[in-house]
Amino acid sequence: MLNLAHKNLEVYKITLLLVKEVYLITKSYPKEELYVLVSQLRRAAISVCSNIAEGSARSSKLERKRFYEISRSSLVEIETQIEISVLLEYTDHKKTIELNKSMESIFKMLSKLISNLSA
Repeated sequence: MLNLAHKNLEVYKITLLLVKEVYLITKSYPKEELYVLVSQLRRAAISVCSNIAEGSARSSKLERKRFYEISRSSLVEIETQIEISVLLEYTDHKKTIELNKSMESIFKMLSKLISNLSA
């Protein structure tokens, strides 16, 4: 594997764990959601870490900032979809507590990265 800068970012490492958590939670969703909510949640989780990686590879601050913003937006998408999942009783609120803590931490880290690039 390539030894690239994004792999040293703590936020990137945490987002990899987020992907795993999302996959574990969505494993028990109804089969009819496989190509809807499950797919959307999983793609959004992958988008969070992928955009951090891609942004880190960009040479300009403006480009890096944009990819980090996309990553943060995907995180908000996950939060909304988890809320919908609880509402539809596909998962229990208790099962999402750690996921929500993780997302809050990631959101703060991404916001800090974005803020540092704006200065």
